[in-house]
Amino acid sequence: MPGPASVDHNSYPDSYIREILRNVRSIAMVGASATWNRPSNFAMKYLLKKGFKVIPVNPGAAGQKICGETVFPDLSSLSGTVDMVDIFRPAEDAPELVEEAIKIGAKVFWMQLEIRHAEAAKRAEEAGLQVVMDRCPKIEYARLTGELGWNGINTGVISNRRKRL
Repeated sequence: MPGPASVDHNSYPDSYIREILRNVRSIAMVGASATWNRPSNFAMKYLLKKGFKVIPVNPGAAGQKICGETVFPDLSSLSGTVDMVDIFRPAEDAPELVEEAIKIGAKVFWMQLEIRHAEAAKRAEEAGLQVVMDRCPKIEYARLTGELGWNGINTGVISNRRKRL
């Protein structure tokens, strides 16, 4: 497996994404929303259903509940460490969030679809974090387990066995 510095952020090998999703158990979701039709809400529900511990982070909703989980105002307010920070925030917020992710000991910094920030990625990798940009962990998990094809629809494969991640 290539080290973080050698990852091509324009084309991730399935093995890189698969390794991350196999090793991550806890996710701080920055920008989580209680609004049912927001992408972060869909992603949070799905990842919780798949057994991940998802901790919502949103200063505007701090103390409230999203999908039954207490919302924290920022990453530094989390108790304990998280494996991954997943951001539903604009790209310009990424550098500050990377610094917070480093401080809390996260192992992965994941930027959602359409979010790319090369300098933030470089800083995270220099600190030893794995980085993913412009991808969604919900979509990647579904794609790699056969629940979803690359084109965004079910693959149509009928099987009585669940594909292992």
